[in-house]
Amino acid sequence: MSIKHPIIAITGSSGAGTTTTRDAFGDIFRREGINAAFVEGDSFFRYNRSEMQKAIQSSIVAGNPISHFGPDANLFDKLEMLFNEYGEKGVGQIRRYIKDREQLVDYEQATGEFTPWESLPKESDLLFYEGMHGGVVASTWTRRRMSPSHNPKVVRDRRQGRQNNGVDVAQHVDLLVGVVPSVNLEWIQKIHRDCGKKGCTVESVTATILRRMKDYVSFITPQFSLTDINFQRVPLVDTSNPFIARDIPTLDESMVVIRFREPKKHDFPYLMRNIDGAFMSRPNTMVVPGGKMDHAMEITCTPIIREMMDKKRKLK
Repeated sequence: MSIKHPIIAITGSSGAGTTTTRDAFGDIFRREGINAAFVEGDSFFRYNRSEMQKAIQSSIVAGNPISHFGPDANLFDKLEMLFNEYGEKGVGQIRRYIKDREQLVDYEQATGEFTPWESLPKESDLLFYEGMHGGVVASTWTRRRMSPSHNPKVVRDRRQGRQNNGVDVAQHVDLLVGVVPSVNLEWIQKIHRDCGKKGCTVESVTATILRRMKDYVSFITPQFSLTDINFQRVPLVDTSNPFIARDIPTLDESMVVIRFREPKKHDFPYLMRNIDGAFMSRPNTMVVPGGKMDHAMEITCTPIIREMMDKKRKLK
């Protein structure tokens, strides 16, 4: 962690809503006059799109399928190197992954390709990461040997300040925010997004969900035990069978459960006065109407970011 070069990371599964969260933080940065260096998690994929398709097929044949959730398809070491270098010196190397045709206007690469590695913009106030692995911790065990039962120990070791011999991205982050819809809602969002934007079938998206499940349990969900704040959207309509849902539940058909890792650092009376419909369900948990999610993010995180910038200025 760094006072001089702070890092904020938004972490969540593909289709969880991290991009919407990025936009909310972008509003905070504009209002506060903060020059943030933005980093997309996709840029740390190990393979371009065509290479990944081949790697997936080979792994399925070998009986050990890989996914974008796990280390076999990502450069976790380079992501940690970026966070470490930025925290120490405010520098680092980034690139972009061209996901869709809308980005072709700004880059020469084709969709599914990476731009060349380049240096971060100079004199940024903080680093802002949005993706699936902002708080990932992976031991030196191979992915094949890892199981969900190992991860709680890794989590406890990190919070107790013990050294981890593998990759520990979370240790470098000053504010780690999780975006975690209930799992059925997450699947509905992914099915609708992939079928609508990528032309996939429900059957193919379902197969992807099943293929990624082991990595999801081993490398995605453990991050949410490390986050400083979690935003979990819970639908108030029936999502019992996400594979036949015709529509994505709207924000107004949802509630958002916000869990704080260190509740003593937050002014809950102030938050509830300024978020209509908010209430406390536990000493460390606040619940707000779904339509207030963006507002809740901004009003919750703005004081934390202001404190970061105040410490940074005092250090200078």
